[in-house]
Amino acid sequence: MITRQRVLFVVLVLMLGVGVFSVAAQDEPLRVTYVVNGTLGDKSFIDSAQRGLDQSVEEFGIDVRTIETGFDPANWESGLADMMADTDNYDVLIAGSFSMLNYMASRVHLYPDKVFFFYDASMPYDDPSICVDGCTNVYSITYAQNEGSFLAGVYAAAMSLQTDIEGINESPIIGALGGQDIPVINDFIVGYEQGACLVNPESQVLVQYAGSWSDPARGKEIALAMYDQGADIVFQVAGGTGEGVFEAATEQGAFALGVDSDQASIIADTDPDQAARILTSMMKNVDRSLYRAIELYLAGELPVGTADALGIADGGVGLAYNDIYTEFTPQPVQDLVAAVEAAVLSGDISIITAFGDAAVPVGQGCAAMPETEFDAASFLSS
Repeated sequence: MITRQRVLFVVLVLMLGVGVFSVAAQDEPLRVTYVVNGTLGDKSFIDSAQRGLDQSVEEFGIDVRTIETGFDPANWESGLADMMADTDNYDVLIAGSFSMLNYMASRVHLYPDKVFFFYDASMPYDDPSICVDGCTNVYSITYAQNEGSFLAGVYAAAMSLQTDIEGINESPIIGALGGQDIPVINDFIVGYEQGACLVNPESQVLVQYAGSWSDPARGKEIALAMYDQGADIVFQVAGGTGEGVFEAATEQGAFALGVDSDQASIIADTDPDQAARILTSMMKNVDRSLYRAIELYLAGELPVGTADALGIADGGVGLAYNDIYTEFTPQPVQDLVAAVEAAVLSGDISIITAFGDAAVPVGQGCAAMPETEFDAASFLSS
């Protein structure tokens, strides 16, 4: 799919030596190519990125070309390489997701007069075997998905205790479905597990990976099995595959949590029954981050050659506080989530991660979680 809007605006003069870009008025708009390793229509991660670009088209008058390479990984590297080589048709090229990282990193030195945005992972700037010239023309965006998913785990475990709500059972069991067993997805899951344990040390989190981002039938099959095992809420971290979780929740009269976008609001008009089963979503605000990056770029303030990490404090991640959340969530649970978010922002709660030297594996159990003085039980004691 290709979207275009041509409006007279600006083009950028690259100044790689100082790591920022100056803007000079020109007769043509800024040209952006967005390469998707998948397709639009996932109502989640990919669509969120496109929303940020669409907003930039409307507000900044840029020209966006979106290239969908499909869900077959065999096409991703060649598709990205072809678009990067098409230098006559872009000023900025954008791609994202961990799977595309090395494909971009190994080629950007070939196009030193172009600028690249990469989201959902950081360029290996200090690894010359991949970033030949240090990837100095790439701006990376990462997200603290472990922080947002920590809130989701707090919420899911707290809601799992609300046994007077139809669809919530007596078992402290919740689930998480990942698209693939990769670090970024595990970062979601370990945060989710820690959040659940903060609320209830007896929490059990069922975890399974679908091995796909575009197989709703597989997602539904896994979710149904989790509901059969006693889970009353399943967190989907699987893109289009996760749509099957919502179908399963609707059939079982159980609940789900969405990911990356406010997935309940997206389908509220077309499928209100299914939307009512999505109590909230863990927002990874790719749309805001790309809009922000383009705004900085046009202002000549983009710190290329570096990575920005966006967490709760930056609006990079968080929960969707929509009408469904307000209607279905008891006030003590809402108060708990707000207090936990404040404690994270103040530094009173540290959240584990699946990345780096301090990486924590999935499935460690509540006994292995870091201690904290935060008293979640006091919010739910009544």
